[in-house]
Amino acid sequence: MSAKAISEQTGKELLYKHICTTAAVQNRFSYANVTTETDWQRLAQDHPWLLTEKLVVKPDQLIKRRGKLGLVGVNLDLNGVKEWLKPHFMKEITVGNAKGILKNFLIEPFVPHKQEEEFYVCIYATREGDYMLFHHEGGVDVGDVDSKALKLLVGVDEKISPDAVKSELLKHVPADKKEVLSSFLVGLFNLYEDLYFTYLEINPLVVTKDGVYVLDMAAKIDATADYLCKAKWGEVEFPPPFGREAYPEEAYIADLDAKSGASLKLTLLNPRGRIWTMVAGGGASVVYSDTICDLGGVNELANYGEYSGAPSEQQTYDYAKTILSLMTREKHPDGKVLIIGGSIANFTNVAATFKGIVRAIKDYQDPLKEHEVTIFVRRGGPNYQEGLRVMGEVGKTTGIPIHVFGTETHMTAIVGMALGQRPIDTQPRAAAHTANFLLNSSAGTTTPASSRSASFSEAKPGAEGSSAQKDKAGLPPAKSTLFSNHTKSIVWGMQTRAVQGMLDFDYVCSREEPSVAAMVYPFTGDHKQKFYWGHKEILVPVYKNMSDAMKKHPEVDVLINFASLRSAYDSTLETMQFPQIHTIAIIAEGIPEALTRKIIKTADEKGVTIIGPATVGGIKPGCFKIGNTGGMLDNILASKLYRPGSVAYVSRSGGMSNELNNIISRTTDGVYEGVAIGGDRYPGSVFMDHVLRYQDTPGVKMIVVLGEIGGTEEYKICNSIKEGRITKPVVCWCIGTCATLFSSEVQFGHAGACANQASETAVAKNIALEEAGAFVPRSFDELGDVIKSVYDNLVAKGVIVPAKELPPPTVPMDYSWARELGLIRKPASFMTSICDERGQELIYAGMPITEVFKSEIGLGGTLGLLWFQRRLPRYACQFIEMCLMVTADHGPAVSGAHNTIVCARAGKDLISSLTSGLLTIGDRFGGALDAAAKQFSKAFDSGMLPMEFVNKMKKDGKLIMGIGHRVKSINNPDMRVQILKDFVKQHFPATQLLDYALAVEKITTSKKPNLILNVDGFIGVAFVDLLRNCGGFTRDEADEFVEIGALNGIFVLGRSMGFIGHYLDQKRLKQGLYRHPWDDISYVLPEHMTM
Repeated sequence: MSAKAISEQTGKELLYKHICTTAAVQNRFSYANVTTETDWQRLAQDHPWLLTEKLVVKPDQLIKRRGKLGLVGVNLDLNGVKEWLKPHFMKEITVGNAKGILKNFLIEPFVPHKQEEEFYVCIYATREGDYMLFHHEGGVDVGDVDSKALKLLVGVDEKISPDAVKSELLKHVPADKKEVLSSFLVGLFNLYEDLYFTYLEINPLVVTKDGVYVLDMAAKIDATADYLCKAKWGEVEFPPPFGREAYPEEAYIADLDAKSGASLKLTLLNPRGRIWTMVAGGGASVVYSDTICDLGGVNELANYGEYSGAPSEQQTYDYAKTILSLMTREKHPDGKVLIIGGSIANFTNVAATFKGIVRAIKDYQDPLKEHEVTIFVRRGGPNYQEGLRVMGEVGKTTGIPIHVFGTETHMTAIVGMALGQRPIDTQPRAAAHTANFLLNSSAGTTTPASSRSASFSEAKPGAEGSSAQKDKAGLPPAKSTLFSNHTKSIVWGMQTRAVQGMLDFDYVCSREEPSVAAMVYPFTGDHKQKFYWGHKEILVPVYKNMSDAMKKHPEVDVLINFASLRSAYDSTLETMQFPQIHTIAIIAEGIPEALTRKIIKTADEKGVTIIGPATVGGIKPGCFKIGNTGGMLDNILASKLYRPGSVAYVSRSGGMSNELNNIISRTTDGVYEGVAIGGDRYPGSVFMDHVLRYQDTPGVKMIVVLGEIGGTEEYKICNSIKEGRITKPVVCWCIGTCATLFSSEVQFGHAGACANQASETAVAKNIALEEAGAFVPRSFDELGDVIKSVYDNLVAKGVIVPAKELPPPTVPMDYSWARELGLIRKPASFMTSICDERGQELIYAGMPITEVFKSEIGLGGTLGLLWFQRRLPRYACQFIEMCLMVTADHGPAVSGAHNTIVCARAGKDLISSLTSGLLTIGDRFGGALDAAAKQFSKAFDSGMLPMEFVNKMKKDGKLIMGIGHRVKSINNPDMRVQILKDFVKQHFPATQLLDYALAVEKITTSKKPNLILNVDGFIGVAFVDLLRNCGGFTRDEADEFVEIGALNGIFVLGRSMGFIGHYLDQKRLKQGLYRHPWDDISYVLPEHMTM
């Protein structure tokens, strides 16, 4: 949603902070807020004027006409305010159809004034610009301002002038107030523009000899402009409409939505209701709500919401568990139903999103059964068969009744089943699979001959097909067509999946060449990207700069813009600088409306057709498709979008456009062209732009329009039908009929799906369309039946002559998709058993990273997971950490540290210097842990006495690893060893090998006092005791870890800390290149060389 209402307090705060005017704006920031938590004493301290001035008090909860409702207390002192609040505070009242509790009030200074000093001003946005309404009489009795007020239209990208304000708006204002009002109104309009307001009303605006007073104010701002206005807005709260509570779960989902590239929406309507929905898609969510209300479920409908835009498994899980938590709090005598519905997805992997829902169902299986919840599922789209299978399986394993349906079932049929008004279909679903459509049965590698050149309804040659073939690339196509089978495009953004989908569509449509000529991606250098054309690999150039792409591809006339909402505006304006571009599709959702209107104005000036923003695009079967439109190839083939039919449609919703593809393919000879204009309030092109194109296109025999609540565009279709401009049959249905049944305003998934007046409701528009002569079903449920009826009539009249169906060429399936569907297997190049980063959460040896932190296992425990695949006992984790601490460093003189220092002083980087030091680790330096563990273990396990072991090593001429120290001795013990020994003796369950090593030490130190068990040897033998006796390893596993070098890893990891410390120390001390001094080198040369 873009335009969101703000509280009166927030609106005035923004106005007082940022308005720039010479008019004296009075009572700036003089307001106080009263809620259930208000401390009156503290309030008076914070706002001393409360004790000295007369006051006004009123609820600040988005209630219209408060004065008429008797909800404004005027000319009161503070005690009077308290008395006035007693009968009003926390009282339930009814405003229109909405019942709500008064609990948030605003107190302001009372402004004594005369009636003639009251004025009315309102600014609101339209497609062509912003209107300022002004009336010289304001106040509660202002009446119908639309008919009374003077209006000034400030066009898009135009500036308001004081002269225009005076001449157009202030005709009836006294001369002495014109200058003040003119300055204030200009400042107000500039504020409105700068802070991205979409609506701003002040009534009354009072002007006295002292200045200007803003008494009552209502406003909406464009929430999508947050990234532009955050610094000026600050933290803005958007209160719910009066009559609906603000629930923490709604705020939670809104926060998820803000942090996600997907769309997640939730509005609670009746938390005690028995009908709950979890619908994918902004348009589909409205259709499901409509159908529930049509079937009498409005009073039991618990929520409105939608998830779309390919949310991740974790995001879907978070969304689903929120709904399941809400619906399992209170029991309903009739049990509850959960409708998990959706249209046919264009690009969302249905199986992936269903995994999140399945996780949530498993987590809540007991409450769901306790509350007698029955679940109905209907979905289509990429990998939907696997998603439905998984959903059906979870029903069987949990015992929860789950009824699962795919694209063979009408989208909203499950609503009738859920409400008991339609029998539940128990027929097994057809064993359709994505693979059935995609596996290639031909060995040919060349592009097949065209399977269809004309319209499927056998349009006469020379009508559409020939004109399309005459279009030359780079020249404007005929007015009635945007795309032909020669259309070439540039894709902005590294959208490789969408591009491959377009190329597969081209191939299956038997196009001679790919429709994507190039890609533009500013974040890399020029290069080429590999794609498939049928079986063959091809390279598509990728350019850093738009200008380079345009120069090298003059045949391109379409741009598909996948830029983000932040950069879509700039990239679209840049594109329109090139005259060769005639059509631009803007995919991004959430572009501020003011920027969209500037795009529309520029496009109109340059003759460019804009599809979007907030769209999936459009499709012209047999010719061209935009990005992800039409979904994956299985849906393209199932809906027969590889060749033209006779029906053209236009929709707002992208998901619903794919549902229309499905409905039209099942009830007619197929789609001729379909466009989703986008869900924003100001789409780049409107219904009429496309309906008139279809009217003028010979191949189109009938037109389908899926309208929506909000806006008045559908009335233009009514007028065109009445006037005879549109003569072809038009089937039309406006979704959002449920809105008139809700007690409070609900903002649906699309930004434009909100009625600001009665004529913008879906009900009013459907009535008008039917009266004008359009074919209007009684509900969306009947849309397919009406389309079929109109089509059959055209066939009967001979207007449409269905042609013989020809099979399309096959396209090989991508390896990655075939693997996901489980159709192929291949030996993995690597195997790993310690870590998995593929899911929503990093996993260490089966333990999620969140659990790693919750359990506080520390670094030792983490090392245990990653090295030993075990969760080690607490003492073992502590011992590992102690080992790392005592081995961290042993001064700069040892070989490893020395190498690191020399390397650092030579100007090398951290990694090179660290590596230089690590490479010195071996049997002579630091690498004795493994060797000591192996030697002592072998001797102990073979039954040798300590003296026998010492004698054997001496006889064999071998050193005992882990015995001996240059500095430390029996008389000067190594405190590191002592610390570790004390800990091991206290905490280890058994220390047989350590005891054996200490017995060996007694023998060696009796011969020479420095032949002690050193820190390497101690850690080596103690670790063997740990592995053998902690209870987590078999004897073979313990021996294997010693054999493969795990113990040396402790020294490597610990000493790396010290080496890095030496590197940083040398850099910090700014030490120069090291050169070893001559006097520390013995030069021993052959005698004949010194002569």
